[in-house]
Amino acid sequence: MQQLSIRQMRNLLGKLDQLVEQEQEIIVIRHKQAIARILPMQTTKKRPSHRELRQLMQPVTNSAELIRADRDER
Repeated sequence: MQQLSIRQMRNLLGKLDQLVEQEQEIIVIRHKQAIARILPMQTTKKRPSHRELRQLMQPVTNSAELIRADRDER
């Protein structure tokens, strides 16, 4: 975590992306009070494809098989 005044922030604006990546958190101060916090963006999780989701699903039995199994149990 690094604290920067607004003036320092303006001077480092071109290198802000590198600074956030390096420090992971920047606190902007004005008159010795914190006014903002800059954090790196969180990476988003990869969404599974339809194929991957289908592979996770349990096999579905059709209604005819369920009725037949119910009748056999009686």
